[in-house]
Amino acid sequence: MSPEALLTAILLTPLAGAALIGVLRNAPNLRETASVLTGVALFAFNLGLYSAVKAGAEPSLVLAELAPGLQLAFTVEPLGIAFALIASLLWPVTTLYAIGYVRSHRERHQTRFYASFALSLFAVMGLAYSANLATLFVCYEALTLATWPLVTHANNRSAWRAGRVYLGILMSTSIAFLLLACIATYVLTGTTDFTPGGILRQPLEDGSASSLGLGILLMLFVFGTGKAAIMPFHRWLPNAMVAPTPVSALLHAVAVVKAGVFTILKVSVYIFGLDLMRELDLHLVLAYLAAFTVVAASVIALGKDNLKERLAYSTIGQLSYITLGAMVATPKAIEGAGLHIAAHAFGKITLFFAAGAFIITAHKSRVSQIDGIAKRMPITMGCFLVGALAIVGMPPTGGMWSKLLLVDGMASSGHWPLLAALLISSLLNVVYLLSVPFRAFVLPETPRTGSYADHGMAPFLCRVAMVTTASLTVLLFFFPDLVHDLVRQAVELAP
Repeated sequence: MSPEALLTAILLTPLAGAALIGVLRNAPNLRETASVLTGVALFAFNLGLYSAVKAGAEPSLVLAELAPGLQLAFTVEPLGIAFALIASLLWPVTTLYAIGYVRSHRERHQTRFYASFALSLFAVMGLAYSANLATLFVCYEALTLATWPLVTHANNRSAWRAGRVYLGILMSTSIAFLLLACIATYVLTGTTDFTPGGILRQPLEDGSASSLGLGILLMLFVFGTGKAAIMPFHRWLPNAMVAPTPVSALLHAVAVVKAGVFTILKVSVYIFGLDLMRELDLHLVLAYLAAFTVVAASVIALGKDNLKERLAYSTIGQLSYITLGAMVATPKAIEGAGLHIAAHAFGKITLFFAAGAFIITAHKSRVSQIDGIAKRMPITMGCFLVGALAIVGMPPTGGMWSKLLLVDGMASSGHWPLLAALLISSLLNVVYLLSVPFRAFVLPETPRTGSYADHGMAPFLCRVAMVTTASLTVLLFFFPDLVHDLVRQAVELAP
């Protein structure tokens, strides 16, 4: 299959999967098999495309000419293929987990659930391989709309309230800020193409844009990317925790939040360029705002007894690690931010898988309820421990390497308060995450948390998914170059 055919197949496979899921709505076993196999096929196509690109191919696909210099088009570059590989790898694993979860929880509207998953991954693939800002914006909005039915899946008052907040924040920020930033970029340059080294240097040199103006443009991009959950545009994320846990895993690891920070990274590297980023005074304002979000979200997580809410605020903080790396814009900081997309994805999805297993198996959703639970659910809590170590940044997990690169990037930039924010947040991560397995493994179960006999192990497919993602977290520790090399190529292309 040619590289162009592979790129086309990547975009069409999730759409075909969504249609097939709908056709098989009255045959649950076939429907779920189709969902898993679609995810496996998508990952295989991405692997094939990666191999073709390594061999020197430069595939691209143009769907439409919207205006002079403005196309709806897709192309392959290192950051995009790294993101696509991570998302497509985790989709079939999340689907396996979802099968065990929704059957045990007797969820309604399962066909809509799986079809929305597939449509979400279509939007993610389009966003990953966007050739320009116009295509990225279309896919970004499509992702918001595709995931909204998942947020409101429970169809109760809490779910609809969360859905209003979700759409309200993500659509308003993208239309008010991100769309304006895309239009301003087109007006300044006559193009929105992602280009190594960036496209905004020329407007600065010819006087059509000032350093302050470009700094404001950068702020529009960052605030317009509401999916990155930088404060104060973060409230949608904790509100979305009313959704079923597989949706939480999709939002936090596979699709939505990673699409946000990926957008910020791609804009930093291919629209501004790293050299120009460091010349803009306002990039430091945004860096310090990201650092504030890192610490503040960690402090809030400390006080959350609901485990999913604690993990949600943890995600807000961890996303701002990536935004912070993008704003500092040194090569090491960008490499750390890119690698942290993978490290956080594998670690956080494991944590949410475990949290969901506690809910459907033991009916326990609060940290204060899980004392001694590891005696009945050792595999689940063991996986939780691995995921927690990844978020903290400890061996043997890939999170150690991404955080070391981020620390190196902060130190080499000479911005010591930003480095202090990273270190303080990591210490807080230790407290609010590792205290959970401590309670589960060390403390005795009390009458307040139930008896040992009231539940057994998590559903088999849930355990398979958890062990898989925990293993990926450890694998990234031993083979970080699987992702790091792609991110480094992007940095080398964009001085």
